[in-house]
Amino acid sequence: MKLVFCGTPAFAVPTLQALLAAGHEIALVVSQPDRPVGRTQQLTAPPVKQTALAAGLAVTQPEKIRNNAELRAQLESIAPDAIVVVAYGRIIPPWMLALPRVGCINLHGSLLPKYRGAAPIQWSVAMGDAVTGNTTMLLEEGLDTGPVLLQQNVEIGPHQTAADLFDALATLGAPLVVETLAGLDAGTIQPRPQNHEGATYAPILNREDGRMDFAGRSAHELYNRWRGFQPWPGAFTTLDGKKLIVHRMALAEPAQAEFHAAPGQIVVEIGRVFVACAGGTWLELVELQLEGKKRLETAEFLRGNPLGSEALLGSVAS
Repeated sequence: MKLVFCGTPAFAVPTLQALLAAGHEIALVVSQPDRPVGRTQQLTAPPVKQTALAAGLAVTQPEKIRNNAELRAQLESIAPDAIVVVAYGRIIPPWMLALPRVGCINLHGSLLPKYRGAAPIQWSVAMGDAVTGNTTMLLEEGLDTGPVLLQQNVEIGPHQTAADLFDALATLGAPLVVETLAGLDAGTIQPRPQNHEGATYAPILNREDGRMDFAGRSAHELYNRWRGFQPWPGAFTTLDGKKLIVHRMALAEPAQAEFHAAPGQIVVEIGRVFVACAGGTWLELVELQLEGKKRLETAEFLRGNPLGSEALLGSVAS
């Protein structure tokens, strides 16, 4: 097939590589513009652009696409059989949806209709799901509402983070897209409508999603949210009014667990720190970083920041 590929982050790279390996003609790669990255804010090309240029593919990076006459003329001149969209980060406008013969094919990192939206992988982990997956679908104007083409189940390990799952779903999703295109071309795949009544949503993450609510959530819930919100926004609380980032944590309780401890109360035992959560549950805080300081293993953290049982996390807003 003659294809146009729309994608931006590393999640989309395996699919682009798989399409090339399968012999498809990638007439154009559409990616978001280069952005400042890291502390130096150096202008950096997105991973899809880097991969495309290394493969000798044509790349365009429009800031906007909805009313972009130049892009529209370019795509119409290509007349692609299909447009493949993987984590592009822009809503595909109606004129673009109607352009290709086969349609606009999207790879979405959940088992639709569950977790429509911008952050399906993060929320599936944060909600403690044991299984997620990939879905290929035909795009339409609604948010992730289009007909399903193929799906695959992927297990989520009890300690797996969203960052781990991103890599797994990206790798497994690539051949699923290739299989989807082959099935559409051969007429062996019939699009099937989603059950819209069963839809759930996975909104884009914000900084406050990482704030630990010891009174409102159990240790297991907080642990799942920490797993789901890797690498950002992670998990954080406050200690004496200063932000305290919890880089690593574990489901564990102190030897002398105080089951009537107030949520957020600290127990220190031989270089280990435990915090009381809702429902009489406990978390161990394994690696910590106080605002303006280095991240440290808990035992080392305690040497510079002695904590007693009177310490209460999250009691003062940052």
